[in-house]
Amino acid sequence: RYLDRGPHVVVVGGGTGLSNLLKGLKRYTNNITAIVTVGDDGGSSGRLRQELGVLPPGDIRNCITALADDDKLITELFRYRFSSGEGLEGHSFGNLFITALCAVTGGDIIQATRTASRILNSCGQVLPSTLPSLTLAARFDDGTVVTGESNITKTGKRIIQMKCDPESPEAVPEAVQAIAEAELIVLGPGSLYTSIIPNLLVNGIVEAIRSSSARKIYVCNVTTQPGETTDYSVGDHVEALVAHSGAIKSPQGKLLN
Repeated sequence: RYLDRGPHVVVVGGGTGLSNLLKGLKRYTNNITAIVTVGDDGGSSGRLRQELGVLPPGDIRNCITALADDDKLITELFRYRFSSGEGLEGHSFGNLFITALCAVTGGDIIQATRTASRILNSCGQVLPSTLPSLTLAARFDDGTVVTGESNITKTGKRIIQMKCDPESPEAVPEAVQAIAEAELIVLGPGSLYTSIIPNLLVNGIVEAIRSSSARKIYVCNVTTQPGETTDYSVGDHVEALVAHSGAIKSPQGKLLN
């Protein structure tokens, strides 16, 4: 009952940083919404995306597992990764499970996510930021452009701008509603350019955050990330977030407090 009365918190990001934050937040409230990026194109998620045309399930699975009731066997099952087997090697069971649920529900990833959350007795909800599968592209300080989330960090150059294809995809309505009802909005932690900023490229997400009266904070990574934020200060991280969210000087339109 205490957790059910907890504050409404929205966390925006992706990757292991987001799931680690959720493990801590669930001790204080059940009213959590995780909004995750859908730009992943590497590993098990990338293979499922390429072969079956589904949204990459990896970040969604990580968040559902992080918010799950502490049933060790079930959470280990969802994290289990096949080490052998033709076509299975490298795949996570949780990724395959969510992909199968998506097929059973007629391609409805949100319904598939809710069903997986019920099975793991997860608190809160996990939502993709948008339904189209995004292809990320980075423009570097020398003018070159690299496409594909898994390729961006390999260049070792300084990123100037992130874009996505399709450009300005529409946000999931449930995600916008959760932001509007939030008392606390948290960006990060996670990969700045490939986990957090891609959510800000979705049409409706930034507008909802700026319009919200919630407290808005950014949790910076504890160290810089090679290929993305080499030699970055905390201020550099924040400037990148603001640059990708449009410049609004109104006190009522801040991206962060």
